[in-house]
Amino acid sequence: MLRSHNLKATPQRLEITNALMVHGHLTIEKLYDILLSKFNSISLATIYKNINLMIESAFIQEVKIPKAKSVYELTKETHSHMACEKCGHVEDITIDLSTITNLDAKTDFQIKKVDVVLSGLCKNCQ
Repeated sequence: MLRSHNLKATPQRLEITNALMVHGHLTIEKLYDILLSKFNSISLATIYKNINLMIESAFIQEVKIPKAKSVYELTKETHSHMACEKCGHVEDITIDLSTITNLDAKTDFQIKKVDVVLSGLCKNCQ
């Protein structure tokens, strides 16, 4: 998967990929904790460097959560997110964004990307 995005398959990138496949949405801090158990001398700078390269190649994407730290996920089909305001749980949701993406026909604004994060309380925190 990494090579298909023109990225070298380093041990750190393989472990980042594995962590995101297993856990889904992760903050840098959670990634650091996971990788630290595998590479006892890894630094936050190494993780940030790899994350930034993986974002630039569209292998992973950053999900900006209002009033919380960003989380990272493997890039997949277009989708939105639901974020719990209490526990921080983030999950994917597919919603029809056609009314939003069709706004460029009604305005002088060219829409390039739509990011939607719905905030509320997950089932466990309700």
